[in-house]
Amino acid sequence: MDNETLEERPSGKNADRRGIQSIEVGGALLQALVRHDAPMILKDLAREAGMPPAKAHPYLVSFGKLGLVEQDPVTGRYGLGAFALQMGLSALHGVSPLRVATPEAARLSDEIQQNVAVAVWGNHGPTIVSIEECSRQVHVNMRVGTVMDLLTSATGRTFAAFLPARMTTALIEDEFARQALTREQLEAEFAEIRRERLARALGKPIPGINAFTAPIFDHNGHLALAITAMGPAASFDPAWDGAVATKLRACAKAISARLGKTEP
Repeated sequence: MDNETLEERPSGKNADRRGIQSIEVGGALLQALVRHDAPMILKDLAREAGMPPAKAHPYLVSFGKLGLVEQDPVTGRYGLGAFALQMGLSALHGVSPLRVATPEAARLSDEIQQNVAVAVWGNHGPTIVSIEECSRQVHVNMRVGTVMDLLTSATGRTFAAFLPARMTTALIEDEFARQALTREQLEAEFAEIRRERLARALGKPIPGINAFTAPIFDHNGHLALAITAMGPAASFDPAWDGAVATKLRACAKAISARLGKTEP
């Protein structure tokens, strides 16, 4: 192993171990292909990866031999190869959405100092499966197993907005009859949730408690989970672009990325 292929990382608790620098350099080409989500010509691919084409080409040849990259014989464009697909599918099969989301929810709770819950779609509707409590006293009457209202809670409205209608229509109709809402108001709320990628509940269904809920998507773009930040109205920023909303969106996006969801 020569000195050009190895790079000594700084020592310390959070420092990386010694790595092979050439693999990291070449990996930038694979990352560029993933980001672009379409085959690329050599010049554009190299530029996206931050290297000259002459440097990129040998990496692409080697990746081609491994099946990580393939070149279209007609257009000359490079795309991800069959082995890259097999790696991705293998990784996805081993991913549990809840296992990925739980530690991220705990980190978010510590960061924003609000309670954070994770919910899935259960037999009776949106069901809380994990609650991460922050270090300060936040009294919220919710526990694991709680089924949230579909139209009054931020958690429920997130599922209603993003799940297929065939899964939610019966529950929506049942709750709609008990709500002081018009069809137009309900559709406007769902449109706002889809636009903001957040649902918001201020003082309901739990009086004095505010909440934001963000959707988490899997690699097919289907709603997998919902993550909710909640806390007392006096200390909970309710703004769409406030600190709680911004950090919750970022957390949900990061979890979705771990589940294979790519942004357009």
